[in-house]
Amino acid sequence: MSHVLVVNSGSSSIKYRLLDMDGRRTRARGAVTRIGEEGAELAHSSGRGDPVTRSGPFPDHESGLRAVLDAFAEAGPDLAGIDLAAVGHRVVHGGARFSRPVLVDDAVTEVIAGFGPLAPLHNPAAAEGVRVARRMLPDPPHVAVFDTAFHHTLPEAAYTYAVPDSWRSEHGVRRYGFHGTSCAYVARRAAAWLGADPAEANLIVLHLGNGASATAVEGGRSVDTSMGMTPLEGLVMGTRSGDLDPSVANYLRTAAGLGPGEVDALLNHESGIRALAGDNDMREVWRRADAGEHGARLAVDVYCHRLRKYIGAYLAVLGGRVDALVFTAGVGENDARTRERALAGLEGLGLGVDPERNAAPESGEREISPEGAEIAVLVVPTEEEWEIADQVMELLGGRG
Repeated sequence: MSHVLVVNSGSSSIKYRLLDMDGRRTRARGAVTRIGEEGAELAHSSGRGDPVTRSGPFPDHESGLRAVLDAFAEAGPDLAGIDLAAVGHRVVHGGARFSRPVLVDDAVTEVIAGFGPLAPLHNPAAAEGVRVARRMLPDPPHVAVFDTAFHHTLPEAAYTYAVPDSWRSEHGVRRYGFHGTSCAYVARRAAAWLGADPAEANLIVLHLGNGASATAVEGGRSVDTSMGMTPLEGLVMGTRSGDLDPSVANYLRTAAGLGPGEVDALLNHESGIRALAGDNDMREVWRRADAGEHGARLAVDVYCHRLRKYIGAYLAVLGGRVDALVFTAGVGENDARTRERALAGLEGLGLGVDPERNAAPESGEREISPEGAEIAVLVVPTEEEWEIADQVMELLGGRG
Protein backbone atom coordinates (compact mmCIF):
# COMPACT_ATOMS: atom_id res chain seq x y z
CA MET A 1 0.00 0.00 0.00
CA SER A 2 1.33 3.43 -0.95
CA HIS A 3 0.95 6.16 1.63
CA VAL A 4 1.34 9.93 1.55
CA LEU A 5 1.93 11.95 4.71
CA VAL A 6 0.36 15.39 4.19
CA VAL A 7 1.88 18.11 6.36
CA ASN A 8 0.51 21.62 6.87
CA SER A 9 2.94 23.74 8.87
CA GLY A 10 1.55 26.98 10.29
CA SER A 11 3.24 29.67 12.30
CA SER A 12 2.40 27.90 15.58
CA SER A 13 1.09 24.52 14.48
CA ILE A 14 1.73 21.37 12.49
CA LYS A 15 -1.33 19.56 11.14
CA TYR A 16 -0.91 16.22 9.42
CA ARG A 17 -2.76 13.31 7.90
CA LEU A 18 -1.47 9.91 6.73
CA LEU A 19 -3.41 8.65 3.71
CA ASP A 20 -3.52 5.16 2.24
CA MET A 21 -3.65 5.92 -1.47
CA ASP A 22 -4.61 2.40 -2.55
CA GLY A 23 -7.34 1.84 0.00
CA ARG A 24 -8.44 5.53 -0.10
CA ARG A 25 -8.60 5.76 3.66
CA THR A 26 -7.09 7.84 6.43
CA ARG A 27 -4.62 5.86 8.53
CA ALA A 28 -3.82 8.62 11.05
CA ARG A 29 -4.27 12.31 11.65
CA GLY A 30 -3.33 14.87 14.25
CA ALA A 31 -1.93 18.25 15.11
CA VAL A 32 0.61 19.98 17.26
CA THR A 33 -0.76 23.31 18.43
CA ARG A 34 0.62 26.40 20.15
CA ILE A 35 4.22 25.72 19.11
CA GLY A 36 6.51 28.12 20.91
CA GLU A 37 3.76 29.11 23.35
CA GLU A 38 2.45 28.01 26.70
CA GLY A 39 -0.11 25.22 26.55
CA ALA A 40 1.43 23.49 23.52
CA GLU A 41 -0.14 20.10 22.86
CA LEU A 42 -0.03 17.14 20.49
CA ALA A 43 -3.11 15.09 19.61
CA HIS A 44 -2.64 12.02 17.40
CA SER A 45 -5.34 9.58 16.30
CA SER A 46 -4.81 6.38 14.36
CA GLY A 47 -8.19 4.78 14.93
CA ARG A 48 -6.57 2.20 17.19
CA GLY A 49 -7.64 2.85 20.74
CA ASP A 50 -7.70 6.24 22.38
CA PRO A 51 -5.97 9.20 20.76
CA VAL A 52 -2.45 9.95 21.95
CA THR A 53 -2.07 13.33 23.59
CA ARG A 54 1.10 14.98 24.81
CA SER A 55 1.68 18.31 26.48
CA GLY A 56 4.60 20.51 25.48
CA PRO A 57 6.60 22.52 25.68
CA PHE A 58 7.30 22.36 21.96
CA PRO A 59 9.57 25.37 21.49
CA ASP A 60 9.92 25.02 17.72
CA HIS A 61 8.74 23.03 14.70
CA GLU A 62 11.57 20.53 15.07
CA SER A 63 10.46 19.51 18.56
CA GLY A 64 6.86 19.46 17.37
CA LEU A 65 7.59 17.15 14.45
CA ARG A 66 9.73 14.94 16.68
CA ALA A 67 6.70 14.52 18.93
CA VAL A 68 4.61 13.61 15.88
CA LEU A 69 7.07 10.92 14.81
CA ASP A 70 7.17 9.56 18.36
CA ALA A 71 3.35 9.38 18.32
CA PHE A 72 3.44 7.39 15.08
CA ALA A 73 5.96 5.00 16.62
CA GLU A 74 3.83 4.60 19.76
CA ALA A 75 0.29 4.49 18.40
CA GLY A 76 0.90 3.64 14.76
CA PRO A 77 1.05 3.23 11.98
CA ASP A 78 4.82 2.88 12.27
CA LEU A 79 6.17 5.02 9.44
CA ALA A 80 9.23 2.80 9.21
CA GLY A 81 7.03 -0.22 8.51
CA ILE A 82 4.82 1.15 5.74
CA ASP A 83 5.36 2.15 2.13
CA LEU A 84 5.64 5.90 2.56
CA ALA A 85 5.64 7.08 -1.03
CA ALA A 86 6.06 10.76 -0.25
CA VAL A 87 5.54 13.66 2.11
CA GLY A 88 3.26 16.33 0.68
CA HIS A 89 3.52 19.87 2.04
CA ARG A 90 0.75 22.42 1.80
CA VAL A 91 2.25 25.79 0.86
CA VAL A 92 0.00 28.82 0.66
CA HIS A 93 1.89 31.07 -1.77
CA GLY A 94 3.79 29.97 -4.86
CA GLY A 95 3.99 33.43 -6.42
CA ALA A 96 4.11 33.54 -10.20
CA ARG A 97 6.74 30.79 -10.27
CA PHE A 98 4.93 27.64 -9.16
CA SER A 99 1.90 26.66 -11.21
CA ARG A 100 1.97 22.99 -10.22
CA PRO A 101 3.38 20.73 -7.49
CA VAL A 102 7.15 20.49 -7.35
CA LEU A 103 9.72 18.18 -5.83
CA VAL A 104 11.39 19.99 -2.96
CA ASP A 105 15.11 20.57 -2.74
CA ASP A 106 17.12 23.22 -0.94
CA ALA A 107 16.64 25.74 -3.73
CA VAL A 108 12.85 25.29 -3.81
CA THR A 109 12.70 25.64 -0.04
CA GLU A 110 14.50 28.97 -0.21
CA VAL A 111 12.15 30.22 -2.93
CA ILE A 112 9.16 29.30 -0.74
CA ALA A 113 10.71 31.23 2.13
CA GLY A 114 11.41 34.12 -0.22
CA PHE A 115 7.69 34.51 -0.86
CA GLY A 116 7.30 35.30 2.84
CA PRO A 117 6.41 38.97 2.25
CA LEU A 118 3.44 37.84 0.15
CA ALA A 119 2.18 35.48 2.86
CA PRO A 120 3.99 36.38 6.10
CA LEU A 121 1.79 34.19 8.30
CA HIS A 122 2.16 31.13 6.12
CA ASN A 123 5.19 30.78 3.86
CA PRO A 124 7.98 31.22 6.43
CA ALA A 125 6.33 28.54 8.58
CA ALA A 126 5.84 26.26 5.56
CA ALA A 127 9.50 26.63 4.61
CA GLU A 128 10.58 25.79 8.15
CA GLY A 129 8.24 22.79 8.20
CA VAL A 130 9.76 21.55 4.95
CA ARG A 131 13.31 21.92 6.26
CA VAL A 132 12.53 20.04 9.46
CA ALA A 133 10.58 17.28 7.72
CA ARG A 134 13.30 16.69 5.15
CA ARG A 135 15.86 16.29 7.93
CA MET A 136 13.71 13.90 9.96
CA LEU A 137 12.25 11.95 7.02
CA PRO A 138 15.14 11.95 4.53
CA ASP A 139 14.17 8.88 2.48
CA PRO A 140 10.81 9.64 0.81
CA PRO A 141 10.53 12.47 -1.70
CA HIS A 142 9.02 15.71 -0.44
CA VAL A 143 6.57 17.58 -2.66
CA ALA A 144 5.22 21.12 -2.26
CA VAL A 145 1.61 21.74 -3.34
CA PHE A 146 0.59 25.39 -3.63
CA ASP A 147 -2.76 27.01 -2.80
CA THR A 148 -2.13 29.57 -5.54
CA ALA A 149 -1.41 27.05 -8.31
CA PHE A 150 -5.04 26.40 -9.32
CA HIS A 151 -5.44 30.10 -10.10
CA HIS A 152 -2.54 30.26 -12.58
CA THR A 153 -5.18 29.90 -15.30
CA LEU A 154 -6.59 33.35 -14.50
CA PRO A 155 -6.63 35.44 -17.68
CA GLU A 156 -4.42 38.50 -17.71
CA ALA A 157 -7.42 40.82 -17.41
CA ALA A 158 -8.48 39.05 -14.21
CA TYR A 159 -5.12 38.96 -12.43
CA THR A 160 -3.80 42.40 -13.40
CA TYR A 161 -4.11 45.38 -11.08
CA ALA A 162 -4.19 48.82 -12.71
CA VAL A 163 -1.04 50.01 -10.94
CA PRO A 164 2.34 51.32 -12.16
CA ASP A 165 4.29 48.90 -14.34
CA SER A 166 7.23 48.80 -11.94
CA TRP A 167 4.95 47.49 -9.19
CA ARG A 168 3.82 44.68 -11.44
CA SER A 169 7.08 43.81 -13.19
CA GLU A 170 9.56 44.33 -10.35
CA HIS A 171 7.51 43.51 -7.26
CA GLY A 172 4.96 40.94 -8.44
CA VAL A 173 1.89 43.01 -7.57
CA ARG A 174 -1.02 41.06 -9.08
CA ARG A 175 -3.89 38.84 -8.06
CA TYR A 176 -2.76 35.31 -7.16
CA GLY A 177 -5.82 33.78 -5.47
CA PHE A 178 -5.93 31.20 -2.67
CA HIS A 179 -7.88 28.12 -1.51
CA GLY A 180 -6.76 26.55 -4.77
CA THR A 181 -6.42 22.98 -3.54
CA SER A 182 -9.92 23.18 -2.07
CA CYS A 183 -11.35 24.67 -5.27
CA ALA A 184 -9.68 22.03 -7.44
CA TYR A 185 -11.09 19.19 -5.35
CA VAL A 186 -14.57 20.68 -5.01
CA ALA A 187 -14.84 21.57 -8.70
CA ARG A 188 -14.00 18.02 -9.73
CA ARG A 189 -16.44 16.48 -7.24
CA ALA A 190 -19.19 18.91 -8.27
CA ALA A 191 -18.73 18.00 -11.93
CA ALA A 192 -18.99 14.31 -11.00
CA TRP A 193 -22.22 14.99 -9.10
CA LEU A 194 -23.62 16.70 -12.19
CA GLY A 195 -22.49 13.81 -14.40
CA ALA A 196 -20.35 16.25 -16.38
CA ASP A 197 -16.80 16.27 -17.67
CA PRO A 198 -14.87 18.67 -15.39
CA ALA A 199 -13.49 20.30 -18.54
CA GLU A 200 -17.03 21.29 -19.51
CA ALA A 201 -18.54 22.36 -16.16
CA ASN A 202 -18.98 26.03 -15.22
CA LEU A 203 -19.15 26.58 -11.48
CA ILE A 204 -19.12 29.24 -8.79
CA VAL A 205 -17.28 27.84 -5.76
CA LEU A 206 -17.82 29.51 -2.38
CA HIS A 207 -15.19 28.40 0.11
CA LEU A 208 -16.62 29.77 3.35
CA GLY A 209 -14.58 29.12 6.46
CA ASN A 210 -12.79 31.53 8.77
CA GLY A 211 -11.09 32.53 5.54
CA ALA A 212 -13.50 32.88 2.65
CA SER A 213 -13.25 33.15 -1.11
CA ALA A 214 -15.36 32.95 -4.25
CA THR A 215 -14.03 31.47 -7.48
CA ALA A 216 -15.44 31.37 -10.99
CA VAL A 217 -14.51 28.06 -12.63
CA GLU A 218 -14.96 27.74 -16.39
CA GLY A 219 -14.39 24.29 -17.81
CA GLY A 220 -12.34 23.22 -14.81
CA ARG A 221 -10.14 26.34 -14.92
CA SER A 222 -10.13 29.25 -12.51
CA VAL A 223 -11.03 32.40 -14.46
CA ASP A 224 -11.65 34.80 -11.57
CA THR A 225 -11.29 34.68 -7.81
CA SER A 226 -11.99 37.06 -4.94
CA MET A 227 -8.70 36.88 -3.03
CA GLY A 228 -5.85 38.91 -4.43
CA MET A 229 -2.11 39.31 -3.94
CA THR A 230 -2.75 38.23 -0.36
CA PRO A 231 -5.72 36.47 1.27
CA LEU A 232 -7.06 39.80 2.58
CA GLU A 233 -8.99 40.87 -0.51
CA GLY A 234 -12.54 39.81 -1.37
CA LEU A 235 -15.30 38.47 0.83
CA VAL A 236 -15.86 39.45 4.45
CA MET A 237 -14.19 36.75 6.55
CA GLY A 238 -13.93 35.69 10.16
CA THR A 239 -11.24 38.22 11.09
CA ARG A 240 -10.36 39.80 7.71
CA SER A 241 -12.08 42.83 6.26
CA GLY A 242 -12.14 41.72 2.65
CA ASP A 243 -12.51 44.46 0.03
CA LEU A 244 -11.56 47.88 1.37
CA ASP A 245 -10.73 51.28 -0.07
CA PRO A 246 -6.88 51.21 -0.17
CA SER A 247 -6.77 54.81 1.03
CA VAL A 248 -8.10 53.73 4.43
CA ALA A 249 -4.58 52.78 5.57
CA ASN A 250 -3.17 56.20 4.74
CA TYR A 251 -6.17 57.93 6.32
CA LEU A 252 -5.71 56.00 9.56
CA ARG A 253 -2.03 56.86 9.60
CA THR A 254 -3.02 60.53 9.74
CA ALA A 255 -6.26 60.37 11.73
CA ALA A 256 -5.38 57.68 14.28
CA GLY A 257 -1.56 57.60 14.21
CA LEU A 258 -1.51 53.95 13.14
CA GLY A 259 1.52 52.60 11.30
CA PRO A 260 1.22 50.37 8.21
CA GLY A 261 2.02 47.26 10.23
CA GLU A 262 -0.66 48.08 12.79
CA VAL A 263 -3.29 48.64 10.10
CA ASP A 264 -2.34 45.41 8.34
CA ALA A 265 -2.56 43.43 11.57
CA LEU A 266 -5.95 44.92 12.42
CA LEU A 267 -7.34 44.26 8.96
CA ASN A 268 -6.21 40.63 9.08
CA HIS A 269 -6.89 39.71 12.72
CA GLU A 270 -9.40 42.13 14.23
CA SER A 271 -11.74 42.93 11.36
CA GLY A 272 -14.42 41.02 9.43
CA ILE A 273 -17.18 39.28 11.35
CA ARG A 274 -15.27 39.65 14.62
CA ALA A 275 -15.14 43.43 14.31
CA LEU A 276 -18.87 43.72 13.69
CA ALA A 277 -20.27 40.99 15.94
CA GLY A 278 -17.61 40.56 18.62
CA ASP A 279 -17.00 36.95 17.61
CA ASN A 280 -15.86 35.17 14.43
CA ASP A 281 -17.68 31.86 15.03
CA MET A 282 -20.81 32.04 12.87
CA ARG A 283 -22.71 29.83 15.31
CA GLU A 284 -22.20 32.41 18.05
CA VAL A 285 -22.93 35.24 15.64
CA TRP A 286 -26.30 33.70 14.75
CA ARG A 287 -27.06 33.18 18.45
CA ARG A 288 -26.33 36.84 19.16
CA ALA A 289 -28.33 37.95 16.11
CA ASP A 290 -31.32 35.90 17.27
CA ALA A 291 -30.99 37.57 20.68
CA GLY A 292 -31.36 40.93 18.99
CA GLU A 293 -27.77 42.21 19.05
CA HIS A 294 -27.44 44.87 16.37
CA GLY A 295 -23.77 44.15 15.70
CA ALA A 296 -24.42 40.47 15.05
CA ARG A 297 -27.37 41.23 12.77
CA LEU A 298 -25.25 43.73 10.89
CA ALA A 299 -22.43 41.20 10.57
CA VAL A 300 -24.77 38.66 8.95
CA ASP A 301 -26.18 41.32 6.63
CA VAL A 302 -22.76 42.58 5.54
CA TYR A 303 -21.38 39.04 5.13
CA CYS A 304 -24.26 37.88 2.93
CA HIS A 305 -24.46 41.15 0.99
CA ARG A 306 -20.82 40.74 -0.06
CA LEU A 307 -21.49 37.12 -1.03
CA ARG A 308 -24.39 38.12 -3.27
CA LYS A 309 -22.25 40.78 -4.95
CA TYR A 310 -19.58 38.24 -5.88
CA ILE A 311 -22.12 35.63 -6.97
CA GLY A 312 -23.69 38.17 -9.32
CA ALA A 313 -20.30 39.27 -10.59
CA TYR A 314 -19.24 35.70 -11.36
CA LEU A 315 -22.51 34.94 -13.09
CA ALA A 316 -21.50 37.78 -15.40
CA VAL A 317 -17.88 36.60 -15.72
CA LEU A 318 -19.18 33.18 -16.80
CA GLY A 319 -21.59 34.72 -19.28
CA GLY A 320 -24.62 33.46 -17.38
CA ARG A 321 -23.70 29.87 -18.26
CA VAL A 322 -23.40 28.33 -14.80
CA ASP A 323 -24.08 24.66 -14.09
CA ALA A 324 -23.81 24.84 -10.30
CA LEU A 325 -23.01 27.02 -7.35
CA VAL A 326 -21.06 25.07 -4.74
CA PHE A 327 -20.77 25.73 -1.01
CA THR A 328 -17.80 24.24 0.84
CA ALA A 329 -15.63 24.58 3.99
CA GLY A 330 -16.86 24.96 7.57
CA VAL A 331 -19.54 27.61 7.14
CA GLY A 332 -20.45 26.60 3.62
CA GLU A 333 -20.92 22.96 4.55
CA ASN A 334 -22.69 23.38 7.89
CA ASP A 335 -24.52 26.70 8.06
CA ALA A 336 -27.90 26.35 6.33
CA ARG A 337 -29.03 29.83 7.34
CA THR A 338 -26.02 31.50 5.78
CA ARG A 339 -26.50 29.51 2.57
CA GLU A 340 -30.15 30.60 2.40
CA ARG A 341 -29.39 34.25 3.15
CA ALA A 342 -26.53 34.35 0.64
CA LEU A 343 -28.89 33.37 -2.19
CA ALA A 344 -31.93 35.36 -1.04
CA GLY A 345 -33.25 37.50 -3.87
CA LEU A 346 -31.34 35.66 -6.59
CA GLU A 347 -34.24 33.45 -7.64
CA GLY A 348 -34.70 35.50 -10.80
CA LEU A 349 -31.13 34.54 -11.77
CA GLY A 350 -31.91 30.84 -11.36
CA LEU A 351 -30.43 30.48 -7.87
CA GLY A 352 -32.16 29.41 -4.68
CA VAL A 353 -32.39 26.68 -2.06
CA ASP A 354 -35.14 24.24 -1.21
CA PRO A 355 -35.85 24.93 2.48
CA GLU A 356 -36.21 21.26 3.46
CA ARG A 357 -33.18 20.07 1.51
CA ASN A 358 -31.08 22.96 2.81
CA ALA A 359 -32.04 22.43 6.45
CA ALA A 360 -31.76 18.63 6.41
CA PRO A 361 -29.19 17.39 8.99
CA GLU A 362 -27.05 15.65 6.41
CA SER A 363 -23.36 15.58 5.70
CA GLY A 364 -21.56 14.61 2.56
CA GLU A 365 -22.16 15.75 -0.98
CA ARG A 366 -25.71 16.84 -1.64
CA GLU A 367 -27.96 19.08 -3.73
CA ILE A 368 -30.01 21.71 -1.92
CA SER A 369 -31.62 23.56 -4.81
CA PRO A 370 -35.30 23.04 -5.69
CA GLU A 371 -36.22 20.24 -8.06
CA GLY A 372 -35.69 21.35 -11.63
CA ALA A 373 -33.72 24.48 -10.69
CA GLU A 374 -32.01 26.30 -13.52
CA ILE A 375 -28.70 26.28 -11.62
CA ALA A 376 -27.92 23.47 -9.20
CA VAL A 377 -26.85 24.48 -5.69
CA LEU A 378 -24.55 21.89 -4.15
CA VAL A 379 -22.81 21.32 -0.83
CA VAL A 380 -19.49 19.53 -1.32
CA PRO A 381 -17.27 18.92 1.73
CA THR A 382 -13.72 19.87 0.91
CA GLU A 383 -10.88 17.38 1.28
CA GLU A 384 -7.75 19.42 0.79
CA GLU A 385 -5.48 16.69 2.16
CA TRP A 386 -6.72 14.22 -0.43
CA GLU A 387 -6.26 16.79 -3.18
CA ILE A 388 -2.68 17.40 -2.03
CA ALA A 389 -1.96 13.67 -1.84
CA ASP A 390 -3.44 13.02 -5.29
CA GLN A 391 -1.39 15.83 -6.79
CA VAL A 392 1.71 14.41 -5.13
CA MET A 393 1.11 10.97 -6.61
CA GLU A 394 0.36 12.43 -10.02
CA LEU A 395 3.67 14.27 -9.95
CA LEU A 396 5.46 11.09 -8.97
CA GLY A 397 3.76 9.14 -11.74
CA GLY A 398 1.71 7.14 -9.26
CA ARG A 399 4.77 5.26 -8.10
CA GLY A 400 4.90 3.93 -4.56
